[in-house]
Amino acid sequence: MDVYVGLILFSAITSYLLWFTYISRSLRGPRVWPLVGSLPGLIENFERMHDWMADNLRACGGTYQTCICAIPFLARKQIVTVTCDPRNLEHILKTRFDNYPKGPTWQAVFHDLLGYGIFNSDGDTWLFQRKTAALEFTTRTLRQAMARWVNRSINARLCPILESAQSQAEPVDLQDLMLRLTFDNICGLAFARDPHTLAPGLPENVFANAFDRGTEASLQRFIFPEIIWRLRKWLRLGLEVSLSRSLVQIDTYLSDVIETRKQELMNRQSDYDDLLSRFMRRKEYASYSDKFLQHVALNFILAGRDTSSVAMSWFFWLIMQNPKVEEKILLEICTVLMETRGDDMSKWTDQPLDFTEVDRLVYLKAALSETLRLYPSVPEDSKYALSDDVLPDGTFVPAGSSISYSIYSAGRMQSTWGDNCLEFKPERWISPKGKFMTHDPFKFVAFNAGPRICLGKDLAYLQMKSVAASVLLRHRLALVPGHKIEQKMSITLFMKYGLKVNVHPRDLTQVIANLKQKRENLLSE
Repeated sequence: MDVYVGLILFSAITSYLLWFTYISRSLRGPRVWPLVGSLPGLIENFERMHDWMADNLRACGGTYQTCICAIPFLARKQIVTVTCDPRNLEHILKTRFDNYPKGPTWQAVFHDLLGYGIFNSDGDTWLFQRKTAALEFTTRTLRQAMARWVNRSINARLCPILESAQSQAEPVDLQDLMLRLTFDNICGLAFARDPHTLAPGLPENVFANAFDRGTEASLQRFIFPEIIWRLRKWLRLGLEVSLSRSLVQIDTYLSDVIETRKQELMNRQSDYDDLLSRFMRRKEYASYSDKFLQHVALNFILAGRDTSSVAMSWFFWLIMQNPKVEEKILLEICTVLMETRGDDMSKWTDQPLDFTEVDRLVYLKAALSETLRLYPSVPEDSKYALSDDVLPDGTFVPAGSSISYSIYSAGRMQSTWGDNCLEFKPERWISPKGKFMTHDPFKFVAFNAGPRICLGKDLAYLQMKSVAASVLLRHRLALVPGHKIEQKMSITLFMKYGLKVNVHPRDLTQVIANLKQKRENLLSE
């Protein structure tokens, strides 16, 4: 009997090893181990995940495949295709868009918080919301509303906080300030309520805290297999308890907002330009449930807060490392203000730039775009393959598997951006005629591409340019000595320890002298 058991075990092990050898040789990329697949490599490189993926993608020509779980009958669906090849990105995000939805895993993780909102839905549900939102985002009045919210936040809140830090010689966490600023602005734009998180003393806010805890708890679900986090939810363990409580607080807050807005619209008392009011004014409003409207607001808050604030944090850090770029940005800002407000410098800082002045800041937009190329706010995204497919580079993608596209790596590939791909070089976005030069959206994927390209792209640039111009015009920032800058492993590319800076007064004397010299040279010609 023991002989038969031994033979069976020997046959099983031999069969498995033969199968595993075949599978591992067919996959390019990080090493795959028996049973545990690529998990050891993922765990070992967790703290530098995005750079690790970029290293693997460079070694494999822009695409590799790995297996999370090397077990027969499960391996097919556990295969993960990772790519940053622009041809593959166009195929996934545009050409075969219908074959690559968000998928059941993503939707399950975020359903409790985001429901079937625009960023957590596929098919007809997504298309309906996309079309409705697209109509609103093309209106000039929405852009003007964003400009009003941004300028108010800059003038009444951000500037006084930075001036106080400067006068008291106290460091500030610029990433935290940016998060608060963008949260206040996106809440104002989404449903015309100001949570006042960016105010003297940096007060706590029930809705903001509930939103943060809800997002964190939802993100944690990605760490566990679905059966595990669902069990934790049923047993009310860990952050699942925090998520439940947060959802109650979010529901209470937004229910009040929606009910109040309903009454104002019924009594014709509302002339708000926010997205919620715009959705409620549409003729289809009767078909919108209150829960749907809550999800509309929450989806836009999620998209509009973290992304812009994180981008601005990396921008200010890069500017501190590249003083020549900072000088060029200041020269551009001063040139515009001299033309629009005259030579009296006291008028340059009494009000933030309006959006017509902001539109003229081409080099600043180039510097922000270069920041997003190197440090995209969302460094990675994933899709689900509905049916078998072959990517343009010949990679076979099995149905039921996931495909991850590394936005972080796409901006760091020598084959796409040249030998200086790791350098911070805003000039790559400027045409020979001095105009802003757009790049192929499947090479620069920071705002996504294809049918799901970011609707708020122009609003994001408006906010980032306004904030950057106002801060740099008034202050010189310096990293606190010894402060560590590291990436936080999250869906959004936060700085792990924030961005601690010392705030100093800005001396524009040399910039103005350079500008006047430039003027004289032009006149003499």
